[in-house]
Amino acid sequence: MKNPPPSPIAITLGDPAGIGPEIIAKAFRDAPDLLRGCFVAGDVEIVRAASRLLSSPGCPSWPVAELGSLAEVGSLPPRCIPVWQATTPPQAAIAIGAVSAEAGRIAGECVQWAARAALRGDISALVTAPLHKEALSAAGFDYPGHTELLQDESARHLRVGIDRMPVRMMLANDQLRTVLVSIHMSLRNAIEALTADKLLQTLRITHGALQALLGRAPRIGVAGLNPHAGEGGLFGREEIEIIVPAIDAARREGIDAHGPFAPDTVFMRARSTTEHPGEFDVVVAMYHDQGLIPVKYLGVEKGVNVTLGLPLVRTSPDHGTAFDIAGTGRADPSSLIEAVRMARTLSTRPA
Repeated sequence: MKNPPPSPIAITLGDPAGIGPEIIAKAFRDAPDLLRGCFVAGDVEIVRAASRLLSSPGCPSWPVAELGSLAEVGSLPPRCIPVWQATTPPQAAIAIGAVSAEAGRIAGECVQWAARAALRGDISALVTAPLHKEALSAAGFDYPGHTELLQDESARHLRVGIDRMPVRMMLANDQLRTVLVSIHMSLRNAIEALTADKLLQTLRITHGALQALLGRAPRIGVAGLNPHAGEGGLFGREEIEIIVPAIDAARREGIDAHGPFAPDTVFMRARSTTEHPGEFDVVVAMYHDQGLIPVKYLGVEKGVNVTLGLPLVRTSPDHGTAFDIAGTGRADPSSLIEAVRMARTLSTRPA
């Protein structure tokens, strides 16, 4: 008996005023084998416009095929872009490079549709093109970004409270992985929110996700919060009172966690190159920018954002909507292509 074909992967449109539609069209053009079995959860006419943007003499735009059912994804001919109409079409043209509630509505509705499809099991993963948080808010979506929207959808689907759906953000490229204890909040609030329980929860989520990805227990490096990881309490006591107790508790559970290490060196120690394998498979960072700066410094074109802790697979490129170059044809699809590659890996891993 033949195995059923794998469920397709949805790529959400992102903010249509940004580079999302363009990098999606370029990804289908530049990596057709990888994107076989993928489709766009978006708006047909917006994707068609993005495809036309890429046309040039001797290189016509790729046709856009509107899907009647998800079963059609695997049977479509090559060199076309499959689109599921996941949102109500815009009532007027979207102004490229400008924040608008209409663009935010389209972006948010596409993510909601894809999240619900993933939770039903209709798709194997979703890859989210970048949205604009201000536009999302203007459209009435009360979420700071993708992560919180997907967390809420997952909690509703499983009929549990949002506190029962802890999630973490992982940023990864081919040299470094970081997981964040806190995501979208002010630095002051992130420091105040740091507790031993929250860090232990992060270590558990990181351990489970990386063990599934790597096929073995990961070696986790933990960054300190303060300069020099507190220098024995001279520069702050969070390491002594919060971080060390959480690491000790994690180690008692069999989690291979180490630290806390000085934040200005731990990422270099974890960085893996052909000449020098990293000491750690992943670094747990205490707040948003502490973990994102080193990954992005190594190059956003290869960075992938992965949401850990959800009952679905979600990846995303490691950049924003880039309103300043939207509509110019200059956007680089490399990070989106890497996000699709990561989604394939995660969605085919053993349960």
